[in-house]
Amino acid sequence: MEDISSIVKETLINLGRAGKAATPINYQKEFCQVSKKYKFIAKECTRFLDLVKQLNNEEKQEILKLKIETIEDMIPILLKRVSSKNVKSLSSIVNKTLVPSISLELDDNLSKFSIKIGNNPALIFEDDIQKEMQKFIIKRYEADKSIVKQKTEDIAKLVTLMGKYLNDAIYSSVSSSSSVSNIKGQLEAFNIASASPDELSSLQTKLIAAASSIENEMQKVGVNFNSSKNQIKSLEKEVKDLKSQITTIKKESKYDFLTKLLTRKAYEVEVKNFESNYLRNSVYYAIIFLDIDHFKNINDTYGHDAGDVILSTFAKVLKNQTRKIDIIGRYGGEEFIAIIHYNNEEDLIHYLSRIKAIVHDNAFIYKDQEINIKFSAGVVLRHLHESYEEALKHADDLLYEAKNSGRDKIILEDGTII
Repeated sequence: MEDISSIVKETLINLGRAGKAATPINYQKEFCQVSKKYKFIAKECTRFLDLVKQLNNEEKQEILKLKIETIEDMIPILLKRVSSKNVKSLSSIVNKTLVPSISLELDDNLSKFSIKIGNNPALIFEDDIQKEMQKFIIKRYEADKSIVKQKTEDIAKLVTLMGKYLNDAIYSSVSSSSSVSNIKGQLEAFNIASASPDELSSLQTKLIAAASSIENEMQKVGVNFNSSKNQIKSLEKEVKDLKSQITTIKKESKYDFLTKLLTRKAYEVEVKNFESNYLRNSVYYAIIFLDIDHFKNINDTYGHDAGDVILSTFAKVLKNQTRKIDIIGRYGGEEFIAIIHYNNEEDLIHYLSRIKAIVHDNAFIYKDQEINIKFSAGVVLRHLHESYEEALKHADDLLYEAKNSGRDKIILEDGTII
């Protein structure tokens, strides 16, 4: 009791010296600090530490970074956690991602893992579970690659078999032709007028044997060709299916599943053609970074499904207003990038103004709710920079400037603001 009295007294003195009011939060913070000095264990102080142990690594790091010491101060961090509804949706997406897209075989371990995630979606945030997911993703890739390899090998075998049948047919034809040619020579040299019955009978036997040989060879060729014809049809179907599967895989890896725009990786491949055309033919182009303003607030207010609708609708606006000769991609999160050819800067400004007007003048609809959004952008002209990389960085800097000077503006490097 004496220790507690001393701790309480010192706590109040310290608060007074620091000019802090003795609110419950301030009192608890100071009380726990003084308790450590007296090596006194208070349940209120250990309860906070017990809760911290239950947080994930990122949350623990944020606790340390912000120097949080009370449960009340911890609440904003806990509120950032994904809602149970979105966890289930995310869990479903993860499960679909893990299943092989070409191989039809499902590993027992994967089935059990999917059931475990389905029963407790929150597990996807655990480090051990995420490592297990990574292993299954690698397995999925290997399974699909194995099926494509197997199909390719099957096609190679069929092509080899067809070559064998064709060689057999050619060989049979040559063999039969040689036999007929020998008999023809004998006929030309044969004197029928002076031939004996035995000689005529022998010639007849040879002719019948040659005809039979030709007939048998042609029947074999016919059977082999009929068999090959069926295998060719099967081969054509396999080639068609494989081509379709490969096209689907390429398309999926090229376009973002939500916005249907180029992925960042696909964009980086496409932009090389623009840069090459610029270096060879001086075809000017602009780099535009766009970012939806206060997108986190949209997610927090209306939910992540609403956020997805905003992203996909914004992407449609960009796509509909951008020519096919230009490219546009999702660079990450709510950030987009466009590469635009232009004849003069007035055309470019008109393009940017048109997009801004459409976004400003129209509300985005989600479940009968009207959501008004704005965006910021940074724009540079490639020919004003030594390299594409330098131009890209400057466009990103201009976007950052637009974000930090009030948002809802498009800034060009000559100082023009739209």
